[in-house]
Amino acid sequence: MATLDNAIIASYEKGGKKFEIYVDPDAAYAWLDKRKTDFKNMLVAEEIYSDARKAEKAKPPDVLAVFGTNDIMAVLEFIMKNGEVQLTTEQKRKKAEEKRKQIVAILLREAIDPRTKAPHTQIRLENAMEQARIHVDPFKDAREQLDDVVKELRPILPMKFEKLKIAVKIPAAFAHKCYGTLKNYGMQREEWTKAGDLIAVVEIFGGMQGEFYDKLNKLTGGQVETKQLPG
Repeated sequence: MATLDNAIIASYEKGGKKFEIYVDPDAAYAWLDKRKTDFKNMLVAEEIYSDARKAEKAKPPDVLAVFGTNDIMAVLEFIMKNGEVQLTTEQKRKKAEEKRKQIVAILLREAIDPRTKAPHTQIRLENAMEQARIHVDPFKDAREQLDDVVKELRPILPMKFEKLKIAVKIPAAFAHKCYGTLKNYGMQREEWTKAGDLIAVVEIFGGMQGEFYDKLNKLTGGQVETKQLPG
């Protein structure tokens, strides 16, 4: 459990009045990162402050007027959900890096280079983000930031988001083993031949085609037939 020396401040402001509480940085980070679902062991001091650093306590009538209660755990929950948490510099760096990796993973799966019709490599994407000096919001969902990131990347790294329709024929010996994989990738149509072969049409993002072909080749020992269909 953190002490006041290494605790961080969670705050909420309304009507010109500020309310602050000291929280454990690890517990607060875990909750913000959705690895922790409760508020146990998060509170460091049993006080609600108007200015935590000056140790100035908030007036109980003000707390009641804003939060509808003076129960500190209820106030803690409200502030964590609706206020701001001052994470440590290291926590912000770590969370921003995690979010950056999530954005790169989305681009790897869904974007292609319109010049080559092939997916961009991870190194190429990471270098372009570095060159463009992309700012990643550590608290905003990765997909919500995607449009802004792509807009900044396109002058450096052309990219296009498109889905491909691929016809697949799986020999009978491997059909049932591959069926679940095809469903997971978004199987749109399926047909079973009298010989037990599976013919299917799958729609995937362009960036996923290499992964898709690799997986089917491994499952069938290379005995899969594929054909890209016109859009």
